[in-house]
Amino acid sequence: MSEHEFDLFVIGAGSGGVRAARVAAGHGARVGICEDSRVGGTCVIRGCVPKKLLSYAAHFGEDFEDAVGFGWQVGEVSFDWRRLIDAKDKEIDRLNAVYLRLLADSGVTLIEGRGRLTGSHEVQVGERIVTAEKILIATGGRPWVPEFAGSEHVITSDEAFHLEALPPRVVVVGGGYIACEFAGIFHGLGSEVHQVYRGDRVLRGFDDDVRSFLGEEMARKGIQFHFESNVSAVRKLAGGFSVELDNGDVLETDCVMYATGRVPASAGLGLLEAGVEVRASGSIPVDDHSRTNVPHIFAVGDITHRVNLTPVAIMEGHAFADTEFGGQPRPVDHAFIPSAVFSHPQVGTVGFSEDEARNHYGEVDIYRSTFRPMKHTLSGRDEKTLMKLVVERNGGRVVGLHVCGLDAAEIVQGFAVAVKSCLTKAQFDATIGIHPTAAEELVTMRTPVQG
Repeated sequence: MSEHEFDLFVIGAGSGGVRAARVAAGHGARVGICEDSRVGGTCVIRGCVPKKLLSYAAHFGEDFEDAVGFGWQVGEVSFDWRRLIDAKDKEIDRLNAVYLRLLADSGVTLIEGRGRLTGSHEVQVGERIVTAEKILIATGGRPWVPEFAGSEHVITSDEAFHLEALPPRVVVVGGGYIACEFAGIFHGLGSEVHQVYRGDRVLRGFDDDVRSFLGEEMARKGIQFHFESNVSAVRKLAGGFSVELDNGDVLETDCVMYATGRVPASAGLGLLEAGVEVRASGSIPVDDHSRTNVPHIFAVGDITHRVNLTPVAIMEGHAFADTEFGGQPRPVDHAFIPSAVFSHPQVGTVGFSEDEARNHYGEVDIYRSTFRPMKHTLSGRDEKTLMKLVVERNGGRVVGLHVCGLDAAEIVQGFAVAVKSCLTKAQFDATIGIHPTAAEELVTMRTPVQG
């Protein structure tokens, strides 16, 4: 029996921390966990779950319009922001209760408050001091806003979920997935949206064809882009705000939302005092088994800045617990992780972009198709879908798969198994498609568009 109160103490009860705590407890460990907000973390409380609910809501405006082409007579419609937010809050409360019950049923001790390392095996939570044989840091990340004139007037995604009313006009600053998702949400619910981004295309780091295609589709829907621009000042007006751009343009708006990135939530954890190495960015470097430079202190999830996705944090937490408490040593394989952007339209992707594949493999074949989804042949909507395969020429393996369009995330989740399993283009070709679907395009593209 350890001389400490716990075999494992987890700082942060988000997706990764909760999974690690539950699995470790299942292996027989005495586990404690602390959280200074609500159990469930960013994804459940203020991230992917509520965002997806709002994304669903934002699609209904187009759905009502599309229904006419299919013979439906749609009467007058209206949208109630408050009703949506109340319904969203009710669902988040339910999920929070589920997470609390999962911890309790697993025998994990929950201590409310911010944890801080105060000794080699010691964590202070509020007025309480606990000791643990092993400590896991799983505090995730937080939105980052640069300092500039008027930065106190802006909101982030955290506050966007709790606005009292839908802003008639919104300026979204940023070009990443959070910025694109909220631009689509606000626009779909009826706001006039301007998106300001310092780059020349959205979604830096994604495949170039996807970046261009998504930007074009978002603009076609009515989102107004201001590329290669940055905000120099935000000023309060009697009826809203003025946003001054560095190119001289001025935008008047009711809300300014910054989605310019997230940073690790490592401040105030006592990491340096405990001897834990911390990068300048605030992230914690770890080895393949999530171990820091201090042998009994570990870290998983966004705090490590490996792959900042909820399912990755969950897998890292599970692998850590199996390795340290279950006698099942296993690292996490971070290769070929699928991801999605719930923009309007959606993006789903797994594997390398075209440029990345050329850097890794040299010669590649590219298969690309752009088409009008069957739904819109009757709806009349001017919206297209992009599908793309990146194939390593020497062995014929599909090393990149990218979709932008209706149901992209659902499509790519299934195909991610094939890409992760190293299937070849010939095996894709040998698979019979389901007709009529959009996804069948991924097994019927026969002629490369370029080498």
